[in-house]
Amino acid sequence: MGKKTPADYVRKWTKAGKVKKKCCRSRSRCKKCPVLALKRAKVKVAAKAA
Repeated sequence: MGKKTPADYVRKWTKAGKVKKKCCRSRSRCKKCPVLALKRAKVKVAAKAA
């Protein structure tokens, strides 16, 4: 298996129902927002690389 990208993590979380498919663009982003999920995934990938 190759390296996982942040998008791979978000795709997996979306299939599991932990992340919504589309952002509702509310001012305070909800916890299921795909935009925030991508940010969390980038942090996770960076932590694994370090």
